[in-house]
Amino acid sequence: MIAILIIAIAGGAASALMFASIISGALISLLLFYLAPLPLMVTALGWGPLAAAIGGVAAASTLGAIFGIPYAIAFAVMVALPGWWLGHLALLGRPVAAADQGAAPDIEWYPVGRIMLWIAAFAVLTTVGALLTLGTDADTISATLRRGLLKVLSPRDGSIASGEVERLVDALVIIAPVAATIVAMLTLTLNLWLAGKVTQTSGRLHRPWPDLRSTMLPPMTLAALSAAIGLSFVGGLFAMLAQIVATALMIAYALIGFAVLHTVTLSFNGRAFWLAATYAITVLFTWPIVALIVLGIADAVFGLRQRYLRSRPPPLPVA
Repeated sequence: MIAILIIAIAGGAASALMFASIISGALISLLLFYLAPLPLMVTALGWGPLAAAIGGVAAASTLGAIFGIPYAIAFAVMVALPGWWLGHLALLGRPVAAADQGAAPDIEWYPVGRIMLWIAAFAVLTTVGALLTLGTDADTISATLRRGLLKVLSPRDGSIASGEVERLVDALVIIAPVAATIVAMLTLTLNLWLAGKVTQTSGRLHRPWPDLRSTMLPPMTLAALSAAIGLSFVGGLFAMLAQIVATALMIAYALIGFAVLHTVTLSFNGRAFWLAATYAITVLFTWPIVALIVLGIADAVFGLRQRYLRSRPPPLPVA
């Protein structure tokens, strides 16, 4: 028990330091800030969700004592809560009857697709929470964002015309909630994947590695996405919230699109090269993510992976 407490405190301290590093303003602190959930996720996967909860509470309490209650709440919502809950879900399983009588029961693990929906929920929660600190209606939020961006982007030497800066700021105000949702969605997904790899490599992962190529979102996700897209046009704060939800779900379908690519390229020569090129192009230019979203939705509607796997010839028998 003492060893688990030490691990919990260490994980919480690491997450807190990474989260608080953003105060320094250094460029590397931005990377540390986005990786802040990683130590708590490693703690949850390797030593149990209780250890992550202890570390998260200790870290939030310490940050609150040093920097104030708002900072502690931000850490709890953005780092501690996702780190604990996603780690808990990843280890959640239930026994199912084995095929052979008398054999040990198999374990059915919590579906990865449902974990992705929880990641989307946390991305929505953190983005909406950040926006509500700026105001309680869409006009106030946009005006506050605009003032802040103008203060940051307006050159002091007048080298850029004020009209150009204002047009840029107006565009950024529109895309800022969407961009924040995308960043939250991708960073939480990356943190959980890295935490799984770290604990698997160390031998502390108490479950088999999931088959990520077969990940599927629940069927109702597509209906929720359609509803969110429709509500995005009603105007006001409700439309802003709907846009955030729609963005999170579309990124979830983009990740499913990557799973489809990993499946349909199984028989490709130079498969690693093509997959690496796809990832690199998506990171560099971002617009290919639209094609991945379409691919993920098409798989949900038409079952592209199942069709492909059924059409593949059976493997040759091993001598």
